[in-house]
Amino acid sequence: MQKSPTPTASNASILDVLIVGAGLSGIGAARHLQMQLPHKTWRILESRNSLGGTWDLFRYPGVRSDSDMHTLGYDFKPWAERKAIADGPSILSYIQQTADEAGISAHIDYGCKVIKAQWSSPDACWTVACLRQQDDETINIKARFLYLCSGYYRYDKAHQPHFDGEELFKGIKVHPQFWPRDLDYSGKQVVVIGSGATAATLVPEMAKTAAHVTMLQRSPTYMVTRPAEDRIATALNHYLPSTWAYALTRWKNVLLGMFFFKLSRHRPQAIKRYLVDLARRQLPRGFDLKHFTPHYMPWDQRVCALPDGDLFAQLRRSRVSIVTDTVKSFTPTGLLLGSGQTLNADVVVTATGLELSVLGGIEWTVDGQAYAPADALAYKGMMLSNLPNAFMALGYTNASWTLKADLTAHYVCRILKHMERRGQTRAEPVPNRPVNPLPFFDLNSGYVQRSANLLPKQGDQQPWKVHQNYFKDWVNLRWSRLDDGVMRFS
Repeated sequence: MQKSPTPTASNASILDVLIVGAGLSGIGAARHLQMQLPHKTWRILESRNSLGGTWDLFRYPGVRSDSDMHTLGYDFKPWAERKAIADGPSILSYIQQTADEAGISAHIDYGCKVIKAQWSSPDACWTVACLRQQDDETINIKARFLYLCSGYYRYDKAHQPHFDGEELFKGIKVHPQFWPRDLDYSGKQVVVIGSGATAATLVPEMAKTAAHVTMLQRSPTYMVTRPAEDRIATALNHYLPSTWAYALTRWKNVLLGMFFFKLSRHRPQAIKRYLVDLARRQLPRGFDLKHFTPHYMPWDQRVCALPDGDLFAQLRRSRVSIVTDTVKSFTPTGLLLGSGQTLNADVVVTATGLELSVLGGIEWTVDGQAYAPADALAYKGMMLSNLPNAFMALGYTNASWTLKADLTAHYVCRILKHMERRGQTRAEPVPNRPVNPLPFFDLNSGYVQRSANLLPKQGDQQPWKVHQNYFKDWVNLRWSRLDDGVMRFS
């Protein structure tokens, strides 16, 4: 890939764009700025000491994407490997390659945690306070635009509910977000508490070497087998240039995902029966279907993808069992369940979820007044009402994260070009009529419900409605009018 020249801000007092976060979204945002606005100055601040975000943080066994890489990959860099459902190290390598090939790596400041952002209207810029880990010193950086690519959950803290008797347990207890590098579970009895994507990944992988793995779930999750390799993508790559094959596969997967989601919303009971029946066909004869029959409808929470049905395969081999129950307490040798059943365990993995973070946990002020993101409305899912010159990359709940992150990056570049042509310095979405606030995420997942009061809201009308529809957003963010009466340029 041809490298684009990246201007440095070393001789400038004010950056054009300051990107917060060097994960999948942040590296993609930088690359879009390089390609579309090569004369702009920018840098990336990363609170950790390495890039990759999620894909560098999570090191638990079998960590992988829960979306296909033809949609989780960038629109400008085809995914070249055969596996469509990729493992964590492969995704991290893909992000690192993107950064290295384009010269982005040299413009990342590691160990810099943004703690405060202050907007000044007279100066038309942000002053960002950053805590530098190497010397525990707070430094200030000025930028005309902020681009938040810090994801939606905390890296330093996970959701870890308290269980009675935890201190009595004589085995090993671990959370996937903080996986010990030297944990040896071979030949051991393992209990994984949880039923989401992390548990669905961990259980079949740990079962390869553990004596036995029990997945203990409070409630079931929809599990769907997907091929680890996309045969259509492989065939297209054989006959077409890689960029064409990638684009066609991307749109194929987008449209199939949208079709299934729409069908789930219009015919929820029929799709529920279909998904449960799919699971039944892959389970051992006589297996109790209650363990794969959620109480909610499909896509009220995310559907878990199982590459080549690996969890079902381990269930058929009797290396995995599933228990649907609650934890009453820990015991010295395992767990006592609400039903009175006991589970022996040498290792207990608490795959109990994430702790959400809103815009990186930054303290915001606008012209000296405190700004609360929880009181704001999301404009097109990428800006907040009455917050000038600040963008955020937040992905879809029903599709790959990067699909929306790429569209957001294109839109950011459109706005910057528009303002540059007109000599404007401020872009701010301001409601011009009453809007009924609604929850930002249309999910009833635990991690969303626990932090609903911290999240911004979406509205019941355009442009405040957050679409979970790539095609609508593709049309809207790539081609709609920028000066729409809500976005105020000055």
